[in-house]
Amino acid sequence: MENSEGVKIESTVVTEEPLISALDIALFVVIITVAYFWYFKRDKQSSSSEKKPYTIQPSSLSSIEQTSNSSFIKKLKSTGRSLVVFYGSQTGTAEEFAGRIAKEGARYKMKGMVADPEECDMADLVEMKEIQKSLAIFCIATYGEGDPTDNAMDFYEWLQNGDADLEGLNYAVFGLGNKTYEHYNEIAIYIDQRLEELGATRVHEIGLGDDDANIEDDFVSWKEKLWESVCSHYGIEETGEESNIRQYKLVDCSEVLPERIFSGEISRLKSYENQRFPLDVKNPYLSKIAVNRELHKSGDRSCMHIEFDIDGSKMRYDTGDHVAVYPKNSSELVDKIGELLNADLDAVFSLLNTDEESSKKHPFPCPCTYRTALTYYLDITSNPRTHIMKELIEYASDPKDQEKLKLMASSTPEGKKEFHEWILRDNRNIVHILEDLPSVKPDLDHLCELLPRLQCRYYSISSSPKVYPKSIHITAVLVNYTTPTNRVNKGVATNLLAQLIPTNDELPQPTIPIYIRRSQFRLPPKSQTPIIMIGPGTGLAPFRGFIQERDYARKEGREIGEMVLYFGCRKKDEDFIYENELQEYVANGTLTKLHLAFSRDQPEKKYVTHLLEQNADELWNIIGEKSGHLYVCGDARSMAKDVHSIIVKVVMEKGQMTNSQALNYVKKMEQQKRYSADVWS
Repeated sequence: MENSEGVKIESTVVTEEPLISALDIALFVVIITVAYFWYFKRDKQSSSSEKKPYTIQPSSLSSIEQTSNSSFIKKLKSTGRSLVVFYGSQTGTAEEFAGRIAKEGARYKMKGMVADPEECDMADLVEMKEIQKSLAIFCIATYGEGDPTDNAMDFYEWLQNGDADLEGLNYAVFGLGNKTYEHYNEIAIYIDQRLEELGATRVHEIGLGDDDANIEDDFVSWKEKLWESVCSHYGIEETGEESNIRQYKLVDCSEVLPERIFSGEISRLKSYENQRFPLDVKNPYLSKIAVNRELHKSGDRSCMHIEFDIDGSKMRYDTGDHVAVYPKNSSELVDKIGELLNADLDAVFSLLNTDEESSKKHPFPCPCTYRTALTYYLDITSNPRTHIMKELIEYASDPKDQEKLKLMASSTPEGKKEFHEWILRDNRNIVHILEDLPSVKPDLDHLCELLPRLQCRYYSISSSPKVYPKSIHITAVLVNYTTPTNRVNKGVATNLLAQLIPTNDELPQPTIPIYIRRSQFRLPPKSQTPIIMIGPGTGLAPFRGFIQERDYARKEGREIGEMVLYFGCRKKDEDFIYENELQEYVANGTLTKLHLAFSRDQPEKKYVTHLLEQNADELWNIIGEKSGHLYVCGDARSMAKDVHSIIVKVVMEKGQMTNSQALNYVKKMEQQKRYSADVWS
């Protein structure tokens, strides 16, 4: 048997023993002594904690401060504001739109502020009714497969799971989406409807911006009608004052010590010299380029196979994930801006927010040189939006240049047409505008305030961590094209990558900042599940990883399901990328079938969509009879749409369904993650 202390006692002695032995007494004394000291030590600690609560629990003070800072209601009340514009932004466009709305509020006697929902306690929306003539506007982008942006995720979940009473909240929503994607503006539409369900009052109908067409035009048109609705709802009138009030003020930083000056870091000073974990979008990893080789065999185009070395970085990725690459602008374009504006690009400066209540003190890491800002932080190659045209008017000394800018900044049909033709169709960036309107000489610090942030570029990872745990592979086409004005525009990221060629000697290898973005583009959990992969051109990239992973499983002795790949390119002898690898996978049985379409190797063009139509029986056998998975990667505008139509048609014919039933079947496949798309426009 065992006593209360777990000590096993032999029971073979039959002679009579006293009721309480010496051992029992000793154990009792020990227990009493331990209990005494434990009690009084705890009591002493308790007394100490009552006297010095912040010394023992510093997190309590921190959380109190954080809660206070996250209250946008307190900021509105303390600064006499009535307008707050929230943004859900992945690339910066929604944030830019939010800033423009908040700035225009002054024209309608509504002092505004911009707010990041991730940094706010959104439950405070219930208190908006306490502010007279208050208004909350939401500029919300839909990201990925109908997902909220990272910074709007908590707000989205709060709306889904909560039941706050939002009666008295006045609101309006503008969505940013892309019609080539299935879940067009899904998040903005949900937020607009959910706010109404919770009792809020919609001041103006939702606006839906289409980035595949002209999202700037969509936004401007919606914004004009928004202010009409605001004036009507609140009984106010426009002041008529057109003001270009600066959001940031220039600070001379010529005396700042060199070690305090940013030189291209995303957020933390000297972060590339002293890498810290965890690594994320604001703290990328400075990766060495291990391999950079050409995939095209001939022709005038280039496609690069690049391998990033992540050994020792603690970075982990899954097959199907994306890698973000942080580019920098070409020195040629940067120098051109300095030349056109006669500016000292090596002067050190800072831009400080004039709104002391704003959580965003600087538009990009400051202090830095103008050269650093134009190289690493500002987008100088995209088409500027209309508000930039408006801000440039005051810097034009030639009346003709002034009139042209005024026209393009206007919302008249003539102005929209001129902006579309001269900026969008002719593909002019800020450098081209300054070249073609020579009297326009903006202050460089103001230009740095106006230009949007340079964004990282995402690439589908074309490797499997099972096979390549210490490197990340991408497949990237070099982007170069001639504009209608006979200028050569170059892709920011791909042209930089093309220059980063590793050497075989002891010289330092080229590096570039990267980080991993998780994806829902995943292989089935079971390796036996059959799959169909449709990926023309660089759409092959994630499927290279899929095939590697299944091949790894086969070599381990596991059973793998059918793998059917549809790949297409222009010419077999020019741009059939990874040809030898794919043929080897066919030979060893990992790749069951390889359907190839070379569009220009015969008189009539032949695409993967033609092959899909020809192989209807095989398609239905896998996605219908065997409940397999189907994946599409590549162009969203035409290819992905055509594939979807073909799949619906095959389901109708082979599954003997009506069009409605076939659409529901494909929709169910998508919901079950059996039909996945990784596409771009």
